[in-house]
Amino acid sequence: MDLKLSGQTALVTGASRGIGLAIAQEFAREGVHLHLAARTAADLESARAAVLAAGNVKVECHALDLSDGANVAELAKRCAGVDILVNNAGAIPSGNLDAVTATRWRDGWELKVFGYIDLTRELYARMCQRKAGVIINVIGIAGERALAHYIAGTTGNAGLMAFTRALGGASVDHNVRVVGVNPGQIETDRLRTRLEIQAKKELGDAARWLELINSPPLGRLGRADEIADMVVFLASPRASYVSGTIVTIDGGRVARNTA
Repeated sequence: MDLKLSGQTALVTGASRGIGLAIAQEFAREGVHLHLAARTAADLESARAAVLAAGNVKVECHALDLSDGANVAELAKRCAGVDILVNNAGAIPSGNLDAVTATRWRDGWELKVFGYIDLTRELYARMCQRKAGVIINVIGIAGERALAHYIAGTTGNAGLMAFTRALGGASVDHNVRVVGVNPGQIETDRLRTRLEIQAKKELGDAARWLELINSPPLGRLGRADEIADMVVFLASPRASYVSGTIVTIDGGRVARNTA
């Protein structure tokens, strides 16, 4: 299927690894030029090589900490003309209300919640002026469930879901679409490393990390490319009537109500 994206330009945050990198690679395969943003310059250079291997496109890297509002404004300035924004950066700490201090809670939200909102604010205005653009927020299924053991994350994700729906309902008046994607448990280097450490501690064998996943749908975790395929489709003209909605990609986990 021709997604009719060739020649457009996208900004992907959190693009140095995992889901963000998979999204950037898939855009490159469709002929989309890329701006990649993440904190670490060395990781971004590795990501650039992977993206260039996926497609003959232009790739620019921006090593910026997007929990800092000044860096968000700078990134928006550098990427003012992008056709597509994919907000993907950030991870909110886990733990119950007693475990997550006010400082850790705020630090997590500065990047994952306010980082999304502030970068959207900057680029949305430019898209509205041009009467064209797509914003995709990669959020997470914790926003669909009230999880006390991930209270900062479930609250932040729920807020981003509401933000996406509210803006996506109004944005179409300016020919701009805003959509969200909620990944379930996706096998990324970060997740696997965390689970291997936990398995080593609790089970005595890092190789048993998959045993820590409670009844994974289809007997496995999701893959980053499965999220990337949906994000790129939603960003394309093939999804031109989709705005203000959230697409869940979790193998049915939320629907069958398992932890």
